[in-house]
Amino acid sequence: MKAITIREYGDVNQLHEEELAIPQIADDEVLVKIKNTSINPIDWKARMGLLKQMYDWQFPVVLGWDLSGVITKVGKDVKDFKVGDEVFARPDIYEDGTKGTYAEYAAVKEDKLALKPANVSFEEAAAIPLAGLTAWQVIVDRLKVQKGDKVLIQAGAGGVGIFAIQIAKHLGAYVATTASAKNAEFLKGLGADEVIDYHEHKIEDVLQDYDAVFDTINALDEGLAILKPTGKLVTIAGHPTQQQQEAQPSATAWWLQPNGKQLAELGDLVAKGEVKVIIDSTFPLTEDGLRAAHGRSQTNHARGKIVINVG
Repeated sequence: MKAITIREYGDVNQLHEEELAIPQIADDEVLVKIKNTSINPIDWKARMGLLKQMYDWQFPVVLGWDLSGVITKVGKDVKDFKVGDEVFARPDIYEDGTKGTYAEYAAVKEDKLALKPANVSFEEAAAIPLAGLTAWQVIVDRLKVQKGDKVLIQAGAGGVGIFAIQIAKHLGAYVATTASAKNAEFLKGLGADEVIDYHEHKIEDVLQDYDAVFDTINALDEGLAILKPTGKLVTIAGHPTQQQQEAQPSATAWWLQPNGKQLAELGDLVAKGEVKVIIDSTFPLTEDGLRAAHGRSQTNHARGKIVINVG
């Protein structure tokens, strides 16, 4: 199968096309012929070698942890999916670094899969898993946002932020977010009640007594400054220091846990039109395509998700 790999850590020029064997599946896995994948910051951070302490891969490495596609083979213990099912998933990050989604096929464990809703395109479905599940788990499970809560979501125009705004609004929260002025109306159209131009204002000068803060940019001091004493902060971009946790014991870091059932719930909200998938741009599964997609993601100015067309 065709795949885009890296054989050493470095810049975008380390992304190369090569032929690899189609993955063998375990009894609890399915084989998915991939239609689309998408780009997340973890991809280029991994490419640069910034995850070496967490994942000691042998080269070549296939990056990518989002997919949509069609099941072509099922393991003998798989009960709820069959050949021909259209699915989407955030697969596990395997110790075998060749099992990413910048490829024509991927093995996925059954409990990480969700059926793709019929009225959601493969491109949209591939844009959901990593960013959408991260937003869902922080807003719903960790911050436990409820109707009437005041929630700040840092960097609302990013892949995670766009989902987080919509999920929090779906739950009935008052949602503030930070963004550049050019994205203000766009984010209000997705449900943000208040958009703070981070070029012009410090959030602590504008907001106060917030119930929850979702930090996606490692700006913990600013987030903690606006919380109620009973408020909660969750970061996906850093780790609270001992001093910060002493000041606010509820401040925690979170790392996504792939979950097919939650992904199905999120997909249902997308199918009903209650959550929109925003695609910034699309690129082909080629060396040049992946290099351009990584470059776009690294600008931190993509509005929504960057999607890769696999086949």
